[in-house]
Amino acid sequence: MSPVAYWNHYHRPATVQEAVALLARHEGRARVVGGGTDLLLEIQQGHRPRVEALVDPTFITDLDRIEEEGGFLVIGCGVTHSRIVADPRLRAHATCLVEGCGVIGGPQVRNVATLAGNIAHALPAGDGTIGLLTLDGEIEVADLEGKRWVPIADAFLGPGKSCVDASRMLITRMRFRPCAPGEGSAYRRVMRPQGVALPMIALGARLRLDGEQIEAARVAIGPAGPVPFLAVRTMAQLRGRPASADTFREAAETALQEASLRDSPHRATAAYRTEMIRTQLPRTLAKAAERARTGHAEPEGVGL
Repeated sequence: MSPVAYWNHYHRPATVQEAVALLARHEGRARVVGGGTDLLLEIQQGHRPRVEALVDPTFITDLDRIEEEGGFLVIGCGVTHSRIVADPRLRAHATCLVEGCGVIGGPQVRNVATLAGNIAHALPAGDGTIGLLTLDGEIEVADLEGKRWVPIADAFLGPGKSCVDASRMLITRMRFRPCAPGEGSAYRRVMRPQGVALPMIALGARLRLDGEQIEAARVAIGPAGPVPFLAVRTMAQLRGRPASADTFREAAETALQEASLRDSPHRATAAYRTEMIRTQLPRTLAKAAERARTGHAEPEGVGL
């Protein structure tokens, strides 16, 4: 079926102000679209209703860049996963995000799909989303009232439900503080190799070390509840402890106590995912600690 059957108008605004004005003009009947790798399939398959118009902000000047600004690394909404994976600053200082974006789909998908779209889709196990949550990132949201930064941890309301109403608002940029000396991050995804490669479990970790002691920790897991999950109790337990195998094994047990796992016919049973957290979270933490110690962070398992 022709794409014309799914929408009547396709807009490429030149400014953020024009984009939000177009959304307002269509009074809730338009949708923001980036790469479209999720949205267009959902419309085609009948999981989302047909829309009056698509508003594509990825051609707006400055929103297709990766920049350093005020101590943050800033990623525009037009930046694709492939560009994130290839960027040397992100590979060195946001390794978990690169590793998450590097396993999304295949090369064709990564060449058009965007991190902003991954976040807007608000799935509990979105790879890019878990990576940005691990980095304590923020999203810049724009609407008719202006722009504001929102912590990524506050952006999700439920499975597929975001605080960003894509019929009236758009995510313009994402930002986070890069890993400094003594810090490292890692991401690990367990997935079925056959068919649709949905993550059975996705794990992100960021550690800051003082010698062999953990000064700060971030741990994100998905799916482990209705929204991308930040393991707050696990993070608190890690702080002040040695960066050792015993510490990481204990952290995995705490994560299992606070996570909410369920059986899924498309992903895995809760029992299987329990074992994956028990075995893979210590490895993810150990990799983050190794990168913090050595300052060497070469992303693993990614496609370019």
